[in-house]
Amino acid sequence: MATRTRFVKEKMLVEYRQLGASGLRVSVIGLGGNTFGRYADEQQTVAIVRQALESGINMIDTADVYGNGVSEELLGTAIREHRDDLVIATKVGMHMGDGPNDYGSSRRRVIEGCNASLRRLRIETIDLYQIHAFDRLTPLEETLGALDDLVRAGKVRYIGCSNFPAWRIVQALWTSDRAHLAHFVSVQPEYNLLKREVEKDIVPVCLEFGLGVIPYFPLDAGVLTGKYKPGAQPPEGTRGHNNPRFAPRLQEATLEAVQRLYVWAHDSGHSVGELALAWLASRPAVSTVIAGTTRPEQVAANARAADWKLAPDDLAEVERLLAG
Repeated sequence: MATRTRFVKEKMLVEYRQLGASGLRVSVIGLGGNTFGRYADEQQTVAIVRQALESGINMIDTADVYGNGVSEELLGTAIREHRDDLVIATKVGMHMGDGPNDYGSSRRRVIEGCNASLRRLRIETIDLYQIHAFDRLTPLEETLGALDDLVRAGKVRYIGCSNFPAWRIVQALWTSDRAHLAHFVSVQPEYNLLKREVEKDIVPVCLEFGLGVIPYFPLDAGVLTGKYKPGAQPPEGTRGHNNPRFAPRLQEATLEAVQRLYVWAHDSGHSVGELALAWLASRPAVSTVIAGTTRPEQVAANARAADWKLAPDDLAEVERLLAG
């Protein structure tokens, strides 16, 4: 489905793919903005974006809810002189206040949310505008109609969704087709070596209807970096330290599987984090893999990870190691 092209930029070989069946080309490794304003201040954000550009990364994904708008504001500062070189994606739909219309995907919320994101990002058009989560209280045709109006007004170029179940994705595509509205070109689900439920239904839907998959949490919130060891307490300063909500990600069987992957990747001359990104890049329907970082050197390492092209034997070994 995805056409893949490689270009040379800043002495680094970069791969670009079509975002689903659309004509938009995105770097196979993207940059996630959920760290901006949370773990990275303005100066760090500027440095991270600069490194992304130097690495050939053109896809940057954020959301209005990240830092209650701060991520978009910092990103707007960082991209000021580079807008034409980037594909900017953001999302709408999560809580941005305590009012009854401060969340969801009603016409009011979508249009006002888009205008607010444009102001914070200091851009005229959002390349990819995504509904952050399915809103059971708003008819899909109302949401899609508002998105279509934004596309026709030139404020949005493409639309997508995140955290939608497979049948809702199909319903949205059918609704758009029936009403002659702009349709989703991408889906953003949680997807990584340890979280593969989307392969049962969402990935087949995307392959069938030409939607690009944009995995988030590609490193499973840090579990696939190898920092958490079997039989050991989570290190201080990590998300898992003294965090009961994080505990389900740190099951002993999971950590043992990650350790097996860690050893195999190291023997192959790579980190387990590079393996996680390279594996996602090899999956059907995946257009770009977004990873949040706090340092420029992490951006460069993520970009290099996509150069590891996993052969069929490698993929089979990964499956064996995961199974134990």
